[in-house]
Amino acid sequence: MNAPTATAHLLPEIALREVPAAFVDELKARFGDRCSTALVVREQHGRDESSFTAPPPSAVVFAESTADVADAVTLCAQHRVPVIPFGVGSSLEGHLLAVQGGISIDLSRMSRIVSLNAEDLTVTVQAGVTRKQLNEEIKSSGLFFPIDPGADATLGGMSATRASGTNAVRYGTMRENVLALEVVAADGRIIRTGTRAKKSSAGYDLTRLMVGSEGTLGVITEVTLRLYPLPEAISAATCSFPSIADAVQCVIQTIQLGVPIARCELIDDNTVRMVNAHSKLGLREEHMLLMEFHGSPASVQEQAATVQEIATDCGGQAFEWATTPEARTRLWTARHNAYFAAIQSRPGCRAISTDTCVPISRLADCLLDSVAEANASGLPYFLVGHVGDGNFHFGYLLDPNIAAERETAEELNHKLVNRALALGGTCTGEHGVGLHKMGFLVDEAGVGAVDMMRTIKHALDPHNIMNPGKIFAW
Repeated sequence: MNAPTATAHLLPEIALREVPAAFVDELKARFGDRCSTALVVREQHGRDESSFTAPPPSAVVFAESTADVADAVTLCAQHRVPVIPFGVGSSLEGHLLAVQGGISIDLSRMSRIVSLNAEDLTVTVQAGVTRKQLNEEIKSSGLFFPIDPGADATLGGMSATRASGTNAVRYGTMRENVLALEVVAADGRIIRTGTRAKKSSAGYDLTRLMVGSEGTLGVITEVTLRLYPLPEAISAATCSFPSIADAVQCVIQTIQLGVPIARCELIDDNTVRMVNAHSKLGLREEHMLLMEFHGSPASVQEQAATVQEIATDCGGQAFEWATTPEARTRLWTARHNAYFAAIQSRPGCRAISTDTCVPISRLADCLLDSVAEANASGLPYFLVGHVGDGNFHFGYLLDPNIAAERETAEELNHKLVNRALALGGTCTGEHGVGLHKMGFLVDEAGVGAVDMMRTIKHALDPHNIMNPGKIFAW
């Protein structure tokens, strides 16, 4: 396997295209004050949570309907101007950066729940609806949407990046939970993919093609999702371990035994200290598993008892419960804030976040060797993971003004990805390719597969206006 050099990803390739003044005038004539060229607005829409920087887009359009998106994309197609969809800006791989210029289409105002079909366990929403908003608005139905990437991301953005998160070990990812889409194609046409039916054999699966396409094939404007009954009982627990190896062994045994655990998260001792400082908690500052069990009261009790026994056999200590909604919310909020806790621990730093996922049987091999490399590097880092499905994240904390630190972080990332691929894993379990993992995609999928992806891109977006410069080179 020939990995790209660490310096290959230091900066995105900037190749700005000309944005004609006449085009901007047409945008303003069509959208009025919903088209902004103010620098502060453009800068806000020209950055995400990645460590990269690029010039901001030339304009921002605030869409309020699919027709708005179609009109904006049609104008862009006529003038060959790039289009970059924007949700809330929480992506981690440079998805939102205007590396070839163009405009940003902000979908956050498209925040309406179109239809709730409780009997069928489905809901259709506009792309700007966030996951927390959805669950708040449907809770009276006794249903919920389980995909939880941490950030309160939009469901359109989550579909575009094929997001998952803490509940994926039980409920799957966006790939399994998106039934149908409304998409504005590169020529401005509005297409629909999929249906509310549980299955279909009708033609190419365009829904799965669009889920994970990262805005490079079209702008998702409407999403139909699977819903699930709210569990009758929920219980969360924490357990501390003397070593990461012990914690990982507990996870492997739990999954291999078939325990239907809903969440199983690893936080290393270093990250626990950061979380305690940030969220004002008193968690034991040791390697820790955070777990959650869903089901009937009896099944939850049985699952928890089984896992507690496994944890004890693996050296686990201080198995503590969080049974009230307030206690569970506080615990999981602290977990979701681990990224921000880490950033706060080193003021002014940026994080390069890894996203490897491996078969559960190879988790220990991949994780422990990577921990040893990170410790030897001397670079500050945090470690969290959705280890129930073999996915974990290092966040290497670097001073953006020190080139050697970025080089070290990239080198650690390359070693980690190469290890994961050698073990049958992937370079990205949930964050997507974006800018940062373009070289890794070739290593993982092979030149032939990437060429096939490129052929699809050329066919559906012949002028390369849909979020260009992402996933692979044109």
